[in-house]
Amino acid sequence: MAIDYEKQAQQDSSGFVLLSDYIPGIVQEIRYFSTYNFVGDRIDGYEEPCSLLTLQAARALKSVSNEAAVMGYRLKIFDTYRPARAVKHFVLWGIDDLDTKMKPFFYPDLQKQDLFAQGYIASKSSHSRGSTVDLTLLDMSTGKELDMGSPFDFFSEVSHPDYKGVTDEQYDNRMSLRKIMVRSGFVPIDCEWWHFTLEDEPFPDTYFDFPVSAQYLKR
Repeated sequence: MAIDYEKQAQQDSSGFVLLSDYIPGIVQEIRYFSTYNFVGDRIDGYEEPCSLLTLQAARALKSVSNEAAVMGYRLKIFDTYRPARAVKHFVLWGIDDLDTKMKPFFYPDLQKQDLFAQGYIASKSSHSRGSTVDLTLLDMSTGKELDMGSPFDFFSEVSHPDYKGVTDEQYDNRMSLRKIMVRSGFVPIDCEWWHFTLEDEPFPDTYFDFPVSAQYLKR
């Protein structure tokens, strides 16, 4: 199924923009371009450490950034558009029972099959539709990420937005991010505090597979 999905994915990037063109100076730590992620390797399709989004999602995120700045925060991006070939990479990694080198850091209490069964990793990802973003907030006075109670891509109940085992400060930080995202039209999910999708996304039924690289955009 993953291979068919990849073949059917669209290559047309005309509806996408480079996020840094809309939010100059935005902080980006594109984890899947690096080896520090739950797989432990650079993920297929990530050719540059940059963020691509649909035009509509980028405009909405600019509104989020403006509101965050008033509150003394900057946005830090971990992932935005994710090509179908990257999702295929995740699925194939999930089949390999022997490759668990990053388990202590990202899924210490779960088995690989649980990551898919519990919704942390999808065989068809909303990220491939181009209007989903994984992010957090930086405190402009310290330059540090707000303490959310768990790191990005930590697959555990503790990362659920409404998890009650975090401190009041950590919970409030999660809710601050959630509120400003929702006010600008993004919808959260129930298992990851960092994950949001534009409610009125322009390509709700289309999955794309062009690489993450500014050179593939039609600018």
